[in-house]
Amino acid sequence: MNQPVNKNRGLLRFFQAGIYSIQGLKAAYRHEEAFRQEVFLAVALILASFALPVSVLERLLMISTVFLVLIVELLNSAIEAVVDRIGPEHHELSGRAKDIGSAAVSVALVLVAIVWGGILFW
Repeated sequence: MNQPVNKNRGLLRFFQAGIYSIQGLKAAYRHEEAFRQEVFLAVALILASFALPVSVLERLLMISTVFLVLIVELLNSAIEAVVDRIGPEHHELSGRAKDIGSAAVSVALVLVAIVWGGILFW
């Protein structure tokens, strides 16, 4: 398949990439229930982090882990979209790809619990 050549360079390329990123965030929010739930959780946790008696470095670590969950969920959603695009029939590798993506999100959520728990309770 021939892809059109992207002639954008410099700042124009940077701004175009930003537009694609915004489109991706909108699509994830519109079509992915898990992403919407994690966005609400992220907002709550980030706001809560500012009310907690923690250092700036601890707060940055806490917020970073929350953003990591969103990043992993976006990648998982992209994997699922590509697998679903290939076809609706069940295939072992398609199922494995989806399961591994889901596992990655779970591991990221466990990391949030470990970091937040470690900072707040140890």
